[in-house]
Formats: sequence, C-alpha cells, structure tokens
Amino acid sequence: MMFARNSAKALIVDDAAFMRVVLKDIFVQNGLAAEVYEAGDGVMAVEAYKKYKPDIVTMDVNMPKADGVAALKAIMQFDPKAKVVMVTSLEQKHIVQDAMKYGARDYVVKPFEKSRVGIVINKVLRSG
Repeated sequence: MMFARNSAKALIVDDAAFMRVVLKDIFVQNGLAAEVYEAGDGVMAVEAYKKYKPDIVTMDVNMPKADGVAALKAIMQFDPKAKVVMVTSLEQKHIVQDAMKYGARDYVVKPFEKSRVGIVINKVLRSG
C-alpha cells in the first residue's frame, strides 16, 4: 500500500530498538515521512519533540523513566495541536482510553499489522 509522498517529520518513541526499526520501515516504505527521529524513553521523547517539532509521533505506552502517557501530557502542554498515535499491547487498552482523553489522536495495538499502522498514521497526518 502506498500513500501520497509526505514531507512530514515523524518521531518514533519506543524503548525497544526493534520496534523503532519496524515503525521506521513503515514510515519510510510507505512514504509517510521524509525525516524520522527516534527516542528510547518518555523523557527523551519530550526533548526530541521540542527540538524537531515533528508532524506526528508514535508513542509506546510502557517505557522506563517516563511512560507514554506522561510524555504525551508533556508534549500536549508544549504543543496542544501535537499529533500523537499511541502504540500499546492488548492488556493496556484502558491506558489508551486515558491517553485519548489527554489528546492522543489514535492508537495501534501490538502485535500490529504494518498496513493498519500505515492507515492510522496517514489518517492522523491528514487530520486537522
């Protein structure tokens, strides 16, 4: 599946390097972002957001130092228009409901289908 080439900047936040590689592949192979930045925990995520001002963020929920919801709240305080997609495991669905209240635009559940992630990212990037 190919989306329209996008000049967007993306920030991938996950403490697992493997997951960052998988998500980066989805962005790059589908032409969803021209630049992809990475952060390994919630503290680094907020710093990277302020530095790069990405158009979209994929945010793992369960991470050391600051979890995804804490990082989401900090990013939303910095930029209320931030587009954040939560990445979670099935048993953390209740956390995603909180994240949506705090401003997350959507979520994907691990293990995910790459095509589903591409669709969600494309939809969120195009949203106002």
